[in-house]
Amino acid sequence: MKVAIPDLISNSYFPVIAAVELGYFKDEGLDMDLELVFPVDHALEVLRDGGIDFVGGSAHSVPFAFPNWQGGKLLAAQAQNMYWFLILRSDLGAQRGEIEKVKGLNLGAAPLVELGLRRLLAESDIDLDRDNVTIGPVPGAFLGENKNFGVAAAKALEAGLIDGFWANGMGAEVAVRSGAGTLVIDARRGDGPPGAINYTMSSLITSDRLIAEQPEAAAAAVRALVRTQQALKADVSLATKVGNAWFPELEASLIADVVERDLPYFDATITPEFVTGMLDFQLAMGLIDAPVAYDDVVATQFAPLWKG
Repeated sequence: MKVAIPDLISNSYFPVIAAVELGYFKDEGLDMDLELVFPVDHALEVLRDGGIDFVGGSAHSVPFAFPNWQGGKLLAAQAQNMYWFLILRSDLGAQRGEIEKVKGLNLGAAPLVELGLRRLLAESDIDLDRDNVTIGPVPGAFLGENKNFGVAAAKALEAGLIDGFWANGMGAEVAVRSGAGTLVIDARRGDGPPGAINYTMSSLITSDRLIAEQPEAAAAAVRALVRTQQALKADVSLATKVGNAWFPELEASLIADVVERDLPYFDATITPEFVTGMLDFQLAMGLIDAPVAYDDVVATQFAPLWKG
């Protein structure tokens, strides 16, 4: 079987990477290969078309390939809350929470990921046209050997190619430690407007077709994910072992610190409150055009497995 993630050298989908590397998928009877398929919209298209079996990606993105959630489901959360950071150039002198500092800036963000930033700014009374804010691709992202959007963004920020970026915790860590960037918004930990934490979450996603045809494989994948979350909580040094197998030296040396901060959010539960908030976000951003029921979003038959 195959699981794809849209960002590799990252903490965003690290539980899936670790489930492969530490053997938890295998222990549950799944011979699972890990693939990088960028961006997340393309990964979901490949899932829809049967080229892969699971996606470890952003929950809000599912309707891109499965309109109004028809044909795709969330199996479990890799971690709770929207998980991206707004980093701005250090020389701007922005402080934590000063989102108004984006005015007049050129910001980098990945496809579909950028919708979270757009909504965050809109709900913070930042108008892109009025306030001269540009959101676009990061120069050099996913070219050559670069397998991480956030790290590419950190490098582009340091090179002066962008004024800031909206990306994962690894990109944020690299930018802040280098001195090039300042953390302004940490969405996972409550920065930004009320409700922003529920725009999306890092999830394990599959198709209705796989659930119907191979329900035990779907259940096994959830069990493997939960066991991985529990193992990392018990021994965060396992993150370094995984990082050494998959990441360049610098990022491998940082991953345990980044994952340790995420451990309180390592919970596979997908709550109705989260789904309601995500659906409101999707309606606002045009990702869906009608309300959707919780049971049409979440494969609830696997909910008993979320706590291990």
